[in-house]
Amino acid sequence: MRYVDPHVPLIRPVRPRAPGSCEDCVAAGTPWLHLRMCRTCGKVGCCDSSPMRHARTHALTAGHPIVRSLELGRTGAGATWTKRTCE
Repeated sequence: MRYVDPHVPLIRPVRPRAPGSCEDCVAAGTPWLHLRMCRTCGKVGCCDSSPMRHARTHALTAGHPIVRSLELGRTGAGATWTKRTCE
């Protein structure tokens, strides 16, 4: 039997709220490496390799664990994942 993540119903048809930048890094004046978009609300945050890890913080505090990479060339099943399990 195929496993279906219980968070899949949280996925919405959203657009990035801040394409090209981490909203929280811009506000704090900190750098980021790669960007992740919340699949529930569209918030853009920085990846776990970035100093502040804003995408993970949002996932844990807002209860929106499904994210998608905003990196060019990253598409398909490997571009979307649950922040509680991996980066």
